[in-house]
Amino acid sequence: MPAHTPLGRARGLGAAHGGLSHWKAQRLTAVANTVLVLWFVFSAMALAGAGYDEVRAWLASPLAATLMILLIVSVFYHAPLGLQVIIEDYVHNPGIRVAAVILVRLVVAGLAVACIVAILMVAIGS
Repeated sequence: MPAHTPLGRARGLGAAHGGLSHWKAQRLTAVANTVLVLWFVFSAMALAGAGYDEVRAWLASPLAATLMILLIVSVFYHAPLGLQVIIEDYVHNPGIRVAAVILVRLVVAGLAVACIVAILMVAIGS
């Protein structure tokens, strides 16, 4: 059994050595979410009272559709990062913890695909 100091164990960042990249991804997507959600809120306020055809025409523009898809990708990338941290902190059984993280990622991926397909269908007019 190797003898490690507490500092030596802390520097390892755990078995995956991925603590910093996870933290950076959370912060990057948080900044992207802030910008994209503000854009979405102001756009929704500008479209208040508009009919379906007006909103569909707005979403059919390449800029609006692209920004909406970026918003979906950013939000649905950020969400499982935060949920994974919560699961890792509060679920103590290793098997249940791994299953929960996988389930969260699958559900989030499915929801992201459904949202992107819906945006494209409205934007394209199908």
